Amino acid sequence: MSYHEYNSSIRQGARHDGSNSKNSDYILSAPDKPVLIIVTFLVIIGFLAIFSATAPKCMREGVPLISYLLKQAVFAVAGFFLMAFFSKFDYHKLEKYNTKFLWIVLALLCLIQFTPMGMEINGARRWLNLGVMQLQPSEFAKPLFCMLLATAFKNKVNIMDTNFICKVAVPLLVVLFLVYKQPNLSMVLILLATGLAMYIAASGSLLPLGIGLGIMGLGIVSYIPKLLHGYQMDRINIWLNPGSDAQGKGYNIIQSLIAFASGGFSGTGYGGSIQKQAYLPECHTDFIFSIIAEEFGFLGCFFVIGLFTAFVHRGLRIARRCPDMYGKLLAIGIVFIIGAQAFLNMAVASSLFPVTGVTLPFISYGGTSIVVFLSMIGILLNISRQRIKKIRTEINE
Repeated sequence: MSYHEYNSSIRQGARHDGSNSKNSDYILSAPDKPVLIIVTFLVIIGFLAIFSATAPKCMREGVPLISYLLKQAVFAVAGFFLMAFFSKFDYHKLEKYNTKFLWIVLALLCLIQFTPMGMEINGARRWLNLGVMQLQPSEFAKPLFCMLLATAFKNKVNIMDTNFICKVAVPLLVVLFLVYKQPNLSMVLILLATGLAMYIAASGSLLPLGIGLGIMGLGIVSYIPKLLHGYQMDRINIWLNPGSDAQGKGYNIIQSLIAFASGGFSGTGYGGSIQKQAYLPECHTDFIFSIIAEEFGFLGCFFVIGLFTAFVHRGLRIARRCPDMYGKLLAIGIVFIIGAQAFLNMAVASSLFPVTGVTLPFISYGGTSIVVFLSMIGILLNISRQRIKKIRTEINE
């Protein structure tokens, strides 16, 4: 086969990107298999951990032992279907839905705050009661931030531009305010950190960023007692000295540390956790990593941390090989949000950070969370498909 024949056959499966040179095409490849394998392992670990952590709870409630696992499995199946869909859906077309998606997220967050549909659990109003199921709209803010900021930063980074302020900054600040009012400060911090990471990745100027962060930092330091709710200040105080209220506000973190200590190097074995026997509240959500530590020990923790580290590495590799800036920033946003939330959850469980209400991605119990995260993985896989090298279509003779 001649070079011209070979090149022609390749271009039949190639996708032409108008933003690149007119003399080059890109070929779609298979999705990144390591990312798919890593995420599948994390979901399976989540199923095992959820079943083990919720079995005593199901016995106390008089329901089948697999009740929580079945609910999580239903949402996981829906999430994998969405992941498959988005892995084949050209990520460039997502930009067309930015505004619609923004209005949907704002509407859902307003329903929580201003209508009886909002549910309050453990002092936080974060859930939307839809009758047959509960929805946590703040989870949708994660892909929203990635999509809007990737569009805003793909060509030119100017956070002082009027168009950026009106169409991106102000709407996202409203979203952050509604999430903060739930209250969900940890989610706000993750979203702000993601925006900062995408801004730096887009080569944004550090001068206005430094000035803005300096002013914001002074304001936060000056008014931190007013900005933080009473229970949030208590969490910081308890983090510094959990023994000051061992049977009250310091109870969760102390029980979590006991789980880590009990696990040792190799753990007590699957199902052998003592802390899940009503000692550690929310052990299937916020503190599921503590149960993993107790039952599988240091080795189990190392394996989970290794999976998230490998995911971040592969995700950044996908971003680096992406042929356009929009895809690069979108991939960076997705990888940063998942990596940052995983780090924060594990840091809280081990008392490295104060207690917050974030779940461990793909592992903790939570329907909305796993659906959103798997959908974001689908977008990342689609970006990985379009990482291909340029093929020359003209030869200078």
